[in-house]
Amino acid sequence: MPKAPRIFEVMELETFPNPRPGRRFSIRHVNPEFTSVCPKTGLPDFGTITLDYVPGDVCVELKSLKYYYLDFRNKGIFYEAVTNQILDDLVAACDPLEMTVTAEWSTRGGIHSVITATYTKA
Repeated sequence: MPKAPRIFEVMELETFPNPRPGRRFSIRHVNPEFTSVCPKTGLPDFGTITLDYVPGDVCVELKSLKYYYLDFRNKGIFYEAVTNQILDDLVAACDPLEMTVTAEWSTRGGIHSVITATYTKA
């Protein structure tokens, strides 16, 4: 997968060795307190980021994932861009067999948005 351009620099993600590399299993991490900033209005956006993946050789370390997410707090970025940026960065860090990032955004102006980005290793 070609490396996607980064919209802005964020904290590096750390990994650790997969404890069961011969077994196919799934991992889900949910962050119900994700925040970023609307680039049009400058107002905060609140959402839940759900990361689902089947690890390859490594798994993402949770403290670094938490701080990685916190880096978005003051970044002006659209829903679609942040969802795809998270997927690109996590795929680059973890090289998973499969990964899906779902961003479910709080209702604003009567519209509730859910963005899903998926990766499958070729």
